Amino acid sequence: MNTEPIRHQMVMQQIRTWDVFDANILRTFDDLPREQFVPAEFVDVAYADTEIPLPHGQCMLRPSIVGKILQALVLQSHESVLEIGTGSGYLTACIARLAGSVTSIDIFEDFINSAGRKLQDAGVVNVTLECMDGMAELPDGEFDAIVMTSAVPELNQAYAEPLKPGGRLFVVAGPAPVRTAMLVTRAADGQFEVDELFETDIPELINLEQETIFSF
Repeated sequence: MNTEPIRHQMVMQQIRTWDVFDANILRTFDDLPREQFVPAEFVDVAYADTEIPLPHGQCMLRPSIVGKILQALVLQSHESVLEIGTGSGYLTACIARLAGSVTSIDIFEDFINSAGRKLQDAGVVNVTLECMDGMAELPDGEFDAIVMTSAVPELNQAYAEPLKPGGRLFVVAGPAPVRTAMLVTRAADGQFEVDELFETDIPELINLEQETIFSF
C-alpha cells in the first residue's frame, strides 16, 4: 500500500494547521512511515490525529502534538537529545532525523526491544536505547534537549539538571484532564526559564508515587 499521499495529507491538514511550519520538521513527517511504528491492529488509523493505544496503559501521541514538541525544541543536527519514554519509537525516529544523536529510555523492556527493531527497519542508526526507570535514574552525561513523553503532576527540576547551557526540556505537567505543555530552558548562568506552550493531556509517567526530589 502506498501511504505517501496519506502521510502528506497528515502533514498539510494536521501538522501545519497547528502552526508547525519548519521545513525540516514537515519533511521528517513526510518521509517517515508512521504505520511501521503503530500496533498492527491500529494500522488503519496510523495517520489519524488521535492517540493510539500501546501496552501498559501508554499511547502514541497524536501527530499534531509530536509536531508541536519538535517545533518547540528547535533541534539542530549536531545536538544530543534524551527522550524519557521510548514507547513505540516513532517520536524517537522523528527526533533522530533532526538531531545528531538520541538516547531514549523506557521502563518497559518490550517497548525497547520493539522500538529497536522498528528503528532499524526505518534506517535510524543514531539512537541508543536503554531499559531504565526514569523516576529512579537518568543516563549519565549532559544533553542539548530532553523530551518527556509522559505527563507529571508538577514540574520537577531533576529532569532539567542534565541540560547543557542553552538546553531545552519539553514536559507536560499539571493535573488531568487539562495539563500544560512547557518548555524549560537552561540559561548560561545555570538558571531555568519556563514557558507555557499549550494545553493538552497525555498519560502520566510510571512510578510517580516516588518522592519528588526538586521542583521549580
